[in-house]
Amino acid sequence: MYPIYTHEKSREIFERALKVIPSGLYGHQGPAEGCWMPVEEWPAFTEKAQGSYFWDVDGNKYIDYMCAYGPNILGYNDADVDAAAMEQLKKENCVTAPHKIMVDFAELLVDTVACADWAFFCKNGSDATTGAVMAARSHTHKEKIIFFKGYYHGVHPWSQKIDYPGIVPGDVAGSVYVPWNDEAALEEAFRKNKGKVAAVIGQPYWHGNFADNVLPKEGFWQKVRKLCDENEAALIIDDVRTGWRLDLAGSDHYFGFKADMICFCKALANGYNVSAICGQEKYKNAMSSLSYTGSYWMSAVPFAAGIACINKMKRLGLPKVLNEKGKQLCDGLVEIAKNKGYDLHATGAPSLFYLRLANDDIKGTPSLFLHQKWIAEMVKRGVYLTSHHNHFINASLSDEDIKITLDIANEAFDAL
Repeated sequence: MYPIYTHEKSREIFERALKVIPSGLYGHQGPAEGCWMPVEEWPAFTEKAQGSYFWDVDGNKYIDYMCAYGPNILGYNDADVDAAAMEQLKKENCVTAPHKIMVDFAELLVDTVACADWAFFCKNGSDATTGAVMAARSHTHKEKIIFFKGYYHGVHPWSQKIDYPGIVPGDVAGSVYVPWNDEAALEEAFRKNKGKVAAVIGQPYWHGNFADNVLPKEGFWQKVRKLCDENEAALIIDDVRTGWRLDLAGSDHYFGFKADMICFCKALANGYNVSAICGQEKYKNAMSSLSYTGSYWMSAVPFAAGIACINKMKRLGLPKVLNEKGKQLCDGLVEIAKNKGYDLHATGAPSLFYLRLANDDIKGTPSLFLHQKWIAEMVKRGVYLTSHHNHFINASLSDEDIKITLDIANEAFDAL
């Protein structure tokens, strides 16, 4: 039997946070986001992390399958990445002119990413997708951006929806929406907006929240590529979440096509704050034309961390390793669920898997309540998952970690 965790100190700190921070916690980690359900079963604040684990302020230890929502790809406090970062910190970090390591990092990305002739650095995934869209509009002199429904491309206004707080019609006036995997709908969107489409932006496969993840149909991306070429529109891949977990050359390479621009963040530097836009030569001038920068975008420490991270991922052949670990875990979870009489769906790439219990569907529509209860029972015993988001595998996850996870899953199903 695994002990049931409690969160007295987390709740005390959260009460303090509510007085000085909007919502107390915001973003994915915030209870209002809907990924902690029921919220009382999750820790609000952590104390330390190492490898595949973190410890909350109450001293509870978790096997972490959220990996900081993706940035942890090698393991928290990876010795090689941290050593490279600290060595650079001794020299300089944020200085009036950038350190030469910025060029080293760009060259490494160009050598690694299949579609890359250049690299441009910023800080967040939203920075990267916004920069790519701006470059596409600069290059094409067009306004419209085609999205696949259920997308998430960051938090900047252009990427949100009209019914979101703070968004006005002008922010999304150029947005066109088509269903995922629907080639005919995409072709129709181009026809209706002939001569106006600057770009199609998409994740390499559909990995939205609150629903099973869906891979691209055979030939889908090749059709998208053809339509973009015929309509002189950029094809932008948002690899912020999937980047480095499918293919070190980029997820476009994994699915057999070539993006015009591809956006990275999260696992790019194992948690150090840097993102990147990589692109083909014809978009280089458009990227350089933008009035687009930030106070810390050329900080040197994250570049050093990124170089160390990419080189280590190459040495490990990491995507294969992560997908093998993820398959071992997901196959085990599905089998345990079946033995307990539950229908557990594990979808998407095993390296960033999505889970859903389908036993409480109502007329084919998931109610999700049973799933939330099962996930909460896992968290209460030391396996950190969230109810309605895909999860992540990191290189430090061990066979013993997976075994413990499966043991706890068995108890969690019994607790239902």
